[in-house]
Amino acid sequence: MKRNTTSFRLEEKTLRAMIAIYCRHQHRPAGALCPDCAALEQYALQRLERCPYGAQKPTCAVCTVHCYEPALRARTRRVMRFAGPLLLKRHPLLALRHLARRLRRPPVRPRRAVA
Repeated sequence: MKRNTTSFRLEEKTLRAMIAIYCRHQHRPAGALCPDCAALEQYALQRLERCPYGAQKPTCAVCTVHCYEPALRARTRRVMRFAGPLLLKRHPLLALRHLARRLRRPPVRPRRAVA
């Protein structure tokens, strides 16, 4: 996915906001992310950038391609479950846009390029 697309920026901003909310409530009341949450954020942003759907990317919850490692996928799901309701209070537009993207049907699974 190209970093300059609107969908990428919104996805990235939503991801960063959810991880920050989770870390603030679970680990550090103020300041920067804890090392574990910072590592999760880096990993998630890396996965986001390498998404095979590109600009047509659905939310990860409804995606048919699971590109996260199982342990990190479970951890990300836990973060999203905790931070999702709080995102509505702190960043209502981001939350509503995320919910709208989640309602979209995932596009047809991309095929791998034959080399």
